[in-house]
Formats: sequence, structure tokens, C-alpha cells
Amino acid sequence: QGHSGCVNCLEWNEKGDLLASGSDDQHTIVWDPLHHKKLLSMHTGHTANIFSVKFLPHSGDRILITGAADSKVHVHDLTVKETVHMFGDHTNRVKRIATAPMWPNTFWSAAEDGLIRQYDLRENSKRSEVLIDLTEYCGQLVEAKCLTVNPQDNNYLAVGASGPFVRLYDIRMIHNHRKSMKQSPSAGVHTFCDRQKPLPDGAAQYYVAGHLPVKLPDYNNRLRVLVATYVTFSPDGTELLVNMGGEQVYLFDLTYKQRPYTFLLPKKCHTSGEVQNGKTSTNGVSNGIHLHSNGFRLAEGRAHVSPQVELPPYLERIKQQANEAFACQLWTQAIQLYSKAVQKAPNNAMLYGNRAAAYMKRKWDGDHYDALRDCLKAISLNPCHLKAHFRLARCLFELKYVAEALECLDDFKGKFPEQAHSSACDALDRDINAALFSKSDNAEDKKGGGPIRLRATGRKDSISEDEMVLRERSYDYKFRYCGHCNTTTDIKEANFFGSNAQYIVSGSDDGSFFIWEKETTNLVRVLQGDESIVNCLQPHPSYCFLATSGIDPVVRLWNPRPESETLNGRVVVDMEGASQANQRRMNADPLEVMLLNMGYRITGLTSGGAGGSDDEDSSEGQVQCRPS
Repeated sequence: QGHSGCVNCLEWNEKGDLLASGSDDQHTIVWDPLHHKKLLSMHTGHTANIFSVKFLPHSGDRILITGAADSKVHVHDLTVKETVHMFGDHTNRVKRIATAPMWPNTFWSAAEDGLIRQYDLRENSKRSEVLIDLTEYCGQLVEAKCLTVNPQDNNYLAVGASGPFVRLYDIRMIHNHRKSMKQSPSAGVHTFCDRQKPLPDGAAQYYVAGHLPVKLPDYNNRLRVLVATYVTFSPDGTELLVNMGGEQVYLFDLTYKQRPYTFLLPKKCHTSGEVQNGKTSTNGVSNGIHLHSNGFRLAEGRAHVSPQVELPPYLERIKQQANEAFACQLWTQAIQLYSKAVQKAPNNAMLYGNRAAAYMKRKWDGDHYDALRDCLKAISLNPCHLKAHFRLARCLFELKYVAEALECLDDFKGKFPEQAHSSACDALDRDINAALFSKSDNAEDKKGGGPIRLRATGRKDSISEDEMVLRERSYDYKFRYCGHCNTTTDIKEANFFGSNAQYIVSGSDDGSFFIWEKETTNLVRVLQGDESIVNCLQPHPSYCFLATSGIDPVVRLWNPRPESETLNGRVVVDMEGASQANQRRMNADPLEVMLLNMGYRITGLTSGGAGGSDDEDSSEGQVQCRPS
């Protein structure tokens, strides 16, 4: 205890014997957390809430940097408790500061003016320069919210901003580009044809959860804001974790990258390989699903079933438990059991097909896209997986890829003619044709607009051509973590945790923080960490301690308790109930959520299923419903 306002940021020093905190009270406190001692408290000179605090590397923990809502960045000397530099270059709230060991005396800031600035304290002028200007790509409304430097290669900087895209930049390439521009004799002469790009080709790579761009119009209509509230690299620098405000937590693999599995093409195109015997193939699915990064396309005709290795007895038992949970409509439990089995048997098509069915039944945000991914994996392992083929068509329909769903369903009927007139098939056919009929009025608009994932939302976004290209080259996520809620604050963190970064942790609007297994994505623990909202979670650099903070004016330190002890009162036993409530909260009317946070109970918020925003299945049948 020591602050008198919300604690918005926490930062361990490299050795882990000091913890710094910043607050709405405009003070920073340096703690000896393991001895519960407050070593130093100082007013930072800011005139508004502090959002970020960082120790400057190689300064002997003497220099502390803060960024705040007054648009200022301040540098403090802790030995004399003085603010030694004040930077006022930003024109909107400063949300994050980043540092890097390889860049001594250098740090970066991200602010809501859309700028990423770089500072060098060795410079006599003590001024900053603009490293990245997001407004040149996304228009004046874009806001930078968070940033972080790769701990293993300090040349790479990740930036989160408004919208679903996360950006990874090569700092060295940007600097080299700027130097060559200055040295070029024609640097001052520009024509329309040879305009100078603000960033060189190859200096930026975008990442996005593959289903989010097509969901943007729907989210915008419901005033549901997508914004990256926190980004961080794994300790080995090979993975990027993002807490996506208004959505879920996503992990991106920076080594084994994959393209998003779906996006609309502006027009149909048939490659020479798709024209056989003088006749164009009807397999239109390849036009709507991009699988080039995985080397897989839906097979033509009826392929031979690839031999499925039997599961060992212990995994067969897990699969049976999952099937029983599915039969009892315990969708999350079934998903977690299937995921546990998938981790041990990653080449078993049936497990992916069954998990897809559970995702489709649960219908949380993003579930139909994860189901689609599982269907494609199942089909790649077993081209004759009948249920996976049918579920793929249903997923495409639920994800609003209606034309692709029709092509996929036609493909399914050709491969499995005995199922062509089943009740489930007929029902999906009716749903698709009804959707196509209702959308016929605006079909012409879509033809001319290009892929839906690229289109602006009607505001003054003014997306540049360079930005559109970068978005089209985006990579998809590897894992998704569900259960928390991130809609109320835009500083909510998610982090790697554990000796081998084997866990993922995130704060939540319900006052809890959530812990998942990284590889299975299964939720393993929910703990009550704040009376209102948990925003910050910073793991100790070497020991199993976790520092958290939020709306309460306190910093909490967590560590494992002996298994012989009884569970303490902060453990949330009903994790499934907490997760379902958070799904409802994320999809509630923003006014209802605000009133709920003020203490009013809104009956509409808790009515109905925890289904998220995906449409309900309007048909069910044997092909789709039961796990194998």
C-alpha cells in the first residue's frame, strides 16, 4: 500500500529486487517487494495519470522513465529524487515506454497521437525523433497504445494500436533507410511516380487474428472497439503475445508463420491446375481459403483415407471423457479435453474434427474461426473426413463467407453424394441461399471494393495503399486464449509466466486475472486480484512471483502456496461461470456495461446464452453435431 489512485503500470528491474509502480496520483513508488518495503516515493512532475514506467538499462537502476496522460515523457534520477528531463513532443496521451539493453541511453514511446518516438539521452539537444508515424498509413484517427522490444534481438519493435492489426518493425532497417535518404543527392527531389515511402520495404510485418478484419463492420456497428492494449515477446523472442481489447488474447509464432485461413478475393480466378479435361473444376473453396503457407488445398474427388493411428489407451480415455462432456453440452470442458489430447497426438484427424464441433456449439467470439482451422487440419490429415468437410461449409457460412460456403457445400456433395440430400445438408443449403438472396442488393458494391478485410469503415480513416498491402500480407495467430474480458480499460496486459514461459496470464474487467497453459490454451486458474479491474501483470524476471495491480490503489505480489494448504479465498472456483459471464459482458451494450460497473444490475446482460456475436446455427444434423 502507498498509492492514492489506480496503479496503472508496474516494472521489475533486471535483478528483480526492485519493483516500480506508477499511478493516477502522479507519483511513482520504488518498492523492495520481497520485504514489503516502500523504498522511495516521488511526485513525477506529471499533471495527469501515469500510464508507463521503465528502468533505463545500464543505469544501475538509477534512471526511471515515465509516460503519462499529460502527453509528457519524464526522466527521473532516483538517487536525488529529481526529474532531470521532460519531453513534450507528443500531442496526446503517452501510453507506453519501451527500453532495450542493446540500446543504452535510448528508449521509445507510443502515444495516442499515432506516433512512435525514439529518444537518445546522449544527445545534447535531448529531443526525440519520430521513428514511426502511423497517421501516414491509417489517417489522423489512429492511436498507438503499446509497444515492446524483442529481448533477444533489440532491432525488432512491436507496436499495438487501434484496430486489430499488430505491427512488427525492424528499427535498424528504418534508420538505415533514413540515412541513405539523407545522403542521396536527389533526396530533396520527389515526383508523383517515385514518392519516398516513410518505411522501406521489408521493415514492417503485420499480424492479425484471421477472423477479425471481416468482423470489423459488425463490431463498429455495435460500438465494440478493437484495440491492442498490450504486446510482449516471449523470453526467447520467437513469439508475440497480444491482449486484444474487445476480443481475446492471441499468440503469434514469429518463426513458423501462417497466413490467415480465410479472406475474400475480389474475383474468381482459375489456375491452369484447376482446369481438367477441358472443364473448369467446381472446387471454388481454393478461391476463398488461402492455404499456401500450409501447402494444403482441398483434394479433388474422393481420396483414399489416410491410415489413422489408434490413440493410446490413456488418450482414448481423454477422448471419451471429451465426448461425454460434449453429450452433456459442457462445450468448454469438451474443448479443453480435446485440446489436451491434441497436444499429445497432433496428427489425429478425429480429435480436430471433434474439437471443431465443440467450438461450433459453444459459439464464443472467434470459435467458428478456430473450428474452421480445426476442420482444415482434420481434412489435411484425412481427406475423407466427412464431418470435417461439412463443418467447414457451416463455419464459412457462420463467418459470413456465404459464397465460399456454397462452393464448399457443393464440393462436399460431390465428394459424399450419399449425404447430398441429408437433412443437415438441405438445411445448410437453404440457409446459404437465403443469405445470398438477402445480400444480393449490395453484391455489386462488394465486387468493386476489393477484399472486405481491406475496406475502411466509413470514418475518416484514409487507409494508404502501403497500409493495404501490409494488411494483405498479415500473418495469423497460433493460439487463442479465452475467458477474460478486456473492454473497459485500454492498458490491460497479458504476459508469459513460468520458468519456461509455459503459462499465459491476463487481467480482466471482472477483477480477476486468468492463467492458461500456453500449449493447450486450457484455462487452469482464475484468481481475484482487484475489487474492480486487474490491468497489470508483471512476472518476476527469475522467480515464480507475479506482481499485479488495477483500480485498487495497491500493488499485490503473488506466489505459489503449498499444495497441502487449503485454497485461499481469492481462488475463483467456477472458472467456467466466470468465463461465460465475461463473454456476455464483451457482447453487451456498452451503456449496460457502464451501468453494471457503476453498480446497477442489468437483467438483459445476463439473459440468454454465452454465445458471443456469431449467429445461432439454424440447422443441426447428424453430419454436424455429434463428435466421432
